[in-house]
Amino acid sequence: MRVSRLMLVTLRDVPADAEIASQQLLIRGGYIRRVGSGIYAYLPLMWRVLQRVMRIVREEMNQIGALETLLPQLQPAELWEKSGRWQGYTAGEGIMFHLEDRQERSLGLGPTHEEVITELASDLLKSYRQLPVTLYQIQSKFRDEIRPRFGLMRSREFIMKDAYSFHGDEGDLASMYTQMERAYTQVFQRCGLTAVGVDADSGAIGGAASQEFMVTADAGEDLILISPDGDYAANQEKAVSIAPPALPLPSGKSQVIATPGQLTIDALCSAHALDPSQVVKVLLLLAKLESGDEQPVLVCLRGDQELNEVKLVNALTKQLDSPVLDLNPINAEQLKYQGLEPFPFGSIGPDLSDHLLAGARSWRNTFYKLADTTAAELDRFVCGANTSDEHRWGCNWSDLGAIPTMDLRNARAGDHCVHRPEQSLEERRGIEVGHIFQLGRKYSQSMGAQITTNEGKQEHLWMGCYGIGISRLAQAAVEQHHDDAGMIWPLSIAPFQVIVVVANIQDEVQMALGEEIYNELRASGIDALLDDRGERAGVKFKDADLIGIPWRVVVGRAAAEGNVELVQRSKRDANVLSKADAISSLFKAIPTELRVQL
Repeated sequence: MRVSRLMLVTLRDVPADAEIASQQLLIRGGYIRRVGSGIYAYLPLMWRVLQRVMRIVREEMNQIGALETLLPQLQPAELWEKSGRWQGYTAGEGIMFHLEDRQERSLGLGPTHEEVITELASDLLKSYRQLPVTLYQIQSKFRDEIRPRFGLMRSREFIMKDAYSFHGDEGDLASMYTQMERAYTQVFQRCGLTAVGVDADSGAIGGAASQEFMVTADAGEDLILISPDGDYAANQEKAVSIAPPALPLPSGKSQVIATPGQLTIDALCSAHALDPSQVVKVLLLLAKLESGDEQPVLVCLRGDQELNEVKLVNALTKQLDSPVLDLNPINAEQLKYQGLEPFPFGSIGPDLSDHLLAGARSWRNTFYKLADTTAAELDRFVCGANTSDEHRWGCNWSDLGAIPTMDLRNARAGDHCVHRPEQSLEERRGIEVGHIFQLGRKYSQSMGAQITTNEGKQEHLWMGCYGIGISRLAQAAVEQHHDDAGMIWPLSIAPFQVIVVVANIQDEVQMALGEEIYNELRASGIDALLDDRGERAGVKFKDADLIGIPWRVVVGRAAAEGNVELVQRSKRDANVLSKADAISSLFKAIPTELRVQL
């Protein structure tokens, strides 16, 4: 390919709406262009990168026996209603784009394909003899992001590989899950990325075991916690740890203390010489359930700990037997609307009475109460007295009544590791590029997907789900591999492997030598790009650095002696070599298995 025919348009200035380095460089380098909010066009250079990523993914999926298919992007609402997810994905801040056709039938643009694939499996898979089966696809998905940002990292249309496996028993599902974990590790290694697998929450997809694959980068939206020995890694939403021990409360009789205007933990501790770990704080939240109910929730935490909303939502979903669609703090305006008397905010204790909810218009009339383990382990503590401007000092749980206890806190850097308490968790930022789930029978049961077992019984299928964000992975590679001058593509996914830069195309010797090198590289299977533009040499060098092609051959004044400069983009060091030695060096640097021209 010749640059003069590539439609290469680069920018010198950083786009005003580009927030992170990878987004800025992809726009400046002529890889992507914004068409609308969260909607991007993949220009020729980017499409070549995506094709290389997809090729690696296909090879690894085919290697473990997965079958490629293509599922419809437009999905009937009744499939999602059958699984019970239509309301959650379309109501309020739901992420599914949905519409009605001319017959007023509801449809959605697929953000994911569990419903479609399960319906197909129910129709096509009838016997245990047909199992196991793994199907995968690579195509565009759609999510109505509230705030699209960071270019391809959080866009409203994106390219994804998703796979679904079907099994006759849980053991076979676990075996495929392990195979997928290995295949994903291979994919990211082959793409030149440093990625770590971390324990993760299953989220709206559901299921049992779940693991995310994170590309470590400072711009990552996810916080991951890792043990120094590498044996434990988890997204903060899922992470567990041993919290620092609480400071014991001094001995003394329990008493009520006046706390006027002390509405926060900091104010309370400052006024009474307390440590936050000696206080039990109480949060009042309202959970809106998929069943339509509104459940007031009371959560107790140790004063120095933070609530993990994902853990709380999961606990409530399980305990209340209905998915939680929304979770927000209860405030004075809500109480007034419900026709309730004001609550003693700032002085609420774990034993707040259900009588305060009597007569509420739409809320359930009892608090659902939960306590984090760190709060429940306190022998004596300070907590609200349920009267404005008063707290109780020296309380214990036997005085207040039993509350269900579980892990509801955010693990954080510095906490001790559960598997090895002598080690402390360390913090990293990560970009999620892959996620694998053991779905179990969540969808097969709700959608009636059954097979006949070898005993002649009817049983629901066991399922797994496995996703890779193709377009997100490509941008994550830039986020992990760039410098001040531009991108540094890993060789395996670079749009071209070598760029031949002719410094002065008016010089016949330079141009002839450049053409020779370009043709020899292509004849040997190396995907080369020839910069034959009539631009100044400096412009060409800056563009070459910006677009990040791994190797550069510069044909300049030394061409008269048959010499060129060979530059590795990641090192930016130039070596003057003869034409033959330069080509020989490139043959050694670019293995045969990577010499696939697009």
